[in-house]
Amino acid sequence: MSLVAPFADLVQYIGLGMTVPTFQSFLTIVTGWLFAPHRTVTAMLVAAGAVGSKHHSAFHRLFAAARWSLDVLGLHVFDLVAPWRGGDVVELSADDTLARKRGLKVFGAGMHHDSMRSSRQQAVLTWGHSWVVLSVIVRLPFCPNRVFSLPILFRLYLNHKASEKWRLAYRTRPELAVQMLHTLCRRYPSQRFHLVADSAYGGQTVLGVLPLNCDMTSRMPLNARLCEPPPERRPGTNGRPRKRGARLPSPEQMLERRGRRVALDLYGRHDPVRLVDAEVRWHNVPGRPLKVVVVEPLRGGRPVQAFYTTCQECTAEQVLTRYAHRWSIEEAFQGSKTHLGFEQPQGWKRRAVERTAPIAMLLYSLIILWFARDGHRAYHLSPPRWYRAKATPSFADMLATLKRECIEAEVSKHLGKQRLPQNLLNALFSAAHCPP
Repeated sequence: MSLVAPFADLVQYIGLGMTVPTFQSFLTIVTGWLFAPHRTVTAMLVAAGAVGSKHHSAFHRLFAAARWSLDVLGLHVFDLVAPWRGGDVVELSADDTLARKRGLKVFGAGMHHDSMRSSRQQAVLTWGHSWVVLSVIVRLPFCPNRVFSLPILFRLYLNHKASEKWRLAYRTRPELAVQMLHTLCRRYPSQRFHLVADSAYGGQTVLGVLPLNCDMTSRMPLNARLCEPPPERRPGTNGRPRKRGARLPSPEQMLERRGRRVALDLYGRHDPVRLVDAEVRWHNVPGRPLKVVVVEPLRGGRPVQAFYTTCQECTAEQVLTRYAHRWSIEEAFQGSKTHLGFEQPQGWKRRAVERTAPIAMLLYSLIILWFARDGHRAYHLSPPRWYRAKATPSFADMLATLKRECIEAEVSKHLGKQRLPQNLLNALFSAAHCPP
């Protein structure tokens, strides 16, 4: 099996930093990753039809020992996004996700909070890997009413016990997110970025150390301590200059003021809300001016929430719309796990662990980019009878379209001008889990 040419070109571009033998192994792994029922190295070799081309240990060494950088691959994916980044500001999203694992000797594995199995009454911990992911948010022409988060940079979070076991310095998830953010912002110093993240990444450990060319939008606690800018220092005043001004009402107390009513179309809902906004300083990061937006839903049972942004020229509606784009990274996690086997690789040494699973999310980004460039022309919307309201392709449709194009190209390569009977071609599609 081989990849269709336009997709192979994308894979070749991100592999520019690899040697020729390493890239040939990488191309084989990517091909097998798309078609394998289970994403282990040996299963991918079988799916790619590469058994016997090299000793299987050469493909294992691709992740465990070969000299290439995962960050370089991710930055190359960011370069490929250039035609669709749009505008002067590139939106980013950051979050973490859990990959469940087994085995006490797997590098970096530990007990982490499992949000899928937890409830408000009981928190559930699961053994596995916690990955912090930085992605770029884009709007693509084939689906103008939706945004996509394309993962580009990754860091493996080790809890206190795992850090002590493997003799590594402990880094929190926000600190890992800041590392990736600085890596990207240093690579493109003239580009303006805007990070969107939930409250776990909205505290002073991220807000206080943002790169100069990056703004941020996140959630704020309702009881946050807010203050005015420090008063102007008068000549001849003794003592340390003040860092904070007078105390201001908290976001919850701001609702006592007069607000304005608007209707928001977010998360597929049309809800009337009351908005109150103000320009303030946060007590934890007094040197950074913020715009705070407090939202009180008027129906639907949603709680009161507060958001902030470092971009003070944004309107309240723009702040809420931008924060809603953060949800697309959850869709990226779901697509990578369900359709690309993000949790399935079985490596247990450090370099193999840190490199293998993120390839699934890089493939998620490449498949969407391929579909935006070429694949949408080969896609035909034919929703099943029980899903007549479907109007746009899902990630499963994009992956199925890529598989069909690869199978048709492989059949044409062997048969030339002859055509395979349609029933046999449909049987091949069904066997590859890409129905015609």
